[in-house]
Amino acid sequence: MDALRTVCVFSLFWTAVVAKPTLRRDRVILDPELSERRHEDNHSFKFDHEAFLGKEEARTFDQLSPEESRDRLGKIVDRIDGDGDGYITTDELRTWIKRVQKRYVYENVAKVWSDYDLNKDDKISWDEYKQATYGYYLANPEEFEDASDQFSFKKMLPRDERRFKAADRDGDLAAEREEFMAFLHPEEFDHMKDIVVLETMEDIDKNGDGHVDEDEYIADMFAHEEGGPEPDWVKTERDQFSDFRDLNKDGKMDVDEIRHWILPQDYDHAQAEARHLLHESDIDKDQMLTKDEILENWNMFVGSQATNYGEDLMKTHDEL
Repeated sequence: MDALRTVCVFSLFWTAVVAKPTLRRDRVILDPELSERRHEDNHSFKFDHEAFLGKEEARTFDQLSPEESRDRLGKIVDRIDGDGDGYITTDELRTWIKRVQKRYVYENVAKVWSDYDLNKDDKISWDEYKQATYGYYLANPEEFEDASDQFSFKKMLPRDERRFKAADRDGDLAAEREEFMAFLHPEEFDHMKDIVVLETMEDIDKNGDGHVDEDEYIADMFAHEEGGPEPDWVKTERDQFSDFRDLNKDGKMDVDEIRHWILPQDYDHAQAEARHLLHESDIDKDQMLTKDEILENWNMFVGSQATNYGEDLMKTHDEL
C-alpha cells in the first residue's frame, strides 16, 4: 500500500476515534431483515428466496430454467451440509442464511485483500497488516502534525493488535479470510462481540474510569457549543439513559450495561427462517432435511422462470 493510501486509511481510523458527531449516532447493532418483502407463502416464495440466497443471487435464479435452478440448489445443499453426514439441520441452515446475508462482508474483504497480503501467501499476518496500515507513520514519525495525531496513532495501533488477536482463532498471528473478516467487521461475528463492547466503552468513556456516565453517553451522540440549547431528542436520550441504560441505577453504565444497550437480544431472523424452511420441507418429520427433501420442495428455496410464471398466475387469479 503506498504512502498516500496509508495516510487515507489512518485518517479514517483517526476520525472514527476522535471526531465528535454533530448528529445523532446510533450504536445499537441489530441483525437486518432478511428481505424487504412480506412473508406470505400462499402467494409467493420471494421472501424465502431472498433469505436463502440473498437478494442479488435470488434475481439470478429467477432467470434460470427449473432444471438449472434445481441443479444449482443441489450444489448449495452440499455446501450447507458442513459435516457431510447427508442431513441438513436447523443450525446448518441458520449458519448458511447468516453467511448469505453478510455477503457484503466477503465482497469487502475480497476488494482489500491484496493490499494487505503483501507476500501473497493467501494469509494476512499481523506484521503485514501493521506495515500496510501504519508502516508509513512508523517509519516517518515526524509526519504527525501535532500531539493529538500522535496520541490517536498510539491508541489505534494496540487496539488493532488486540482486535486482530481476538479474530485470530488459531493463534498463529496470521488471518485467513474468515478471520480477517472478523477483524474488519467484528459486529458480524459472535465471538467478536466482547471486543465490540470493549471498544465502544473505550470510545465513550472519556475520563477512563471504566464506566459511561450520562454526560459521556450524550456527548457520544451530540456535540453542542458551550451554553447552547440541546435539541428535544437529547432530553429524550437523557431519559432513556436513566430509565433503560443505567439498569442498576448507579448513575453510570458498566460493561454489562453497555452490552445490553448495543447488543440487545433481538429476534433471530435467520433462526426463524431456518425453522420455517425445515418445517415446510421435512417430509418424514425427523427435524432434519435430506438433499432429496430439499429438492422436492425446491421452489420454496430458490426461484426460476417457472416459479415466476406460477406466481404471476396466482396473483392474476387472486385479482379476479
